[in-house]
Amino acid sequence: MSGKKEKGKGFMAEFKKFIMRGNVMDMAVGVIVGGAFTSIVTSLNQDLLTPILGLFGGTDFSGLYLVMGEGESAPILYYGNFITAVVNFLITAFVIFLLLKGINGLSSKFSHEKEAPAAPATKKCPYCKSEIALDATRCPHCTSQLEETAQGTAQETV
Repeated sequence: MSGKKEKGKGFMAEFKKFIMRGNVMDMAVGVIVGGAFTSIVTSLNQDLLTPILGLFGGTDFSGLYLVMGEGESAPILYYGNFITAVVNFLITAFVIFLLLKGINGLSSKFSHEKEAPAAPATKKCPYCKSEIALDATRCPHCTSQLEETAQGTAQETV
């Protein structure tokens, strides 16, 4: 029995470790903020955009439906609600796109750090002007012996 108890403690400890990781907490915050954002976009669509579209088209999408059959138990397709949900999704996606585009623009504007250019891996032989490895002591093309001076230029030795 003690083996099961230890196994259970290990499982719970592992679960606690998983829950307390930063990315899980970030995801939870994202879901909560996303839910709040969705209600804002739904309100934008239902309270502002749908009435404006109703002025031009004379139609409120949320009231559109189709009765499939006859009688009280006939199924009803509320396709107007589906159209409203699609419009909400498109508006949400567009607003998120604009937010991310703005955030990326601001972050690139404020980060003036430029990557340092890579150090050269080659140099030119002072005699034959061929590209050679930076740490070469002899040119593989003209076979001149190269020596680094204090100024960093290669010179031939005799």
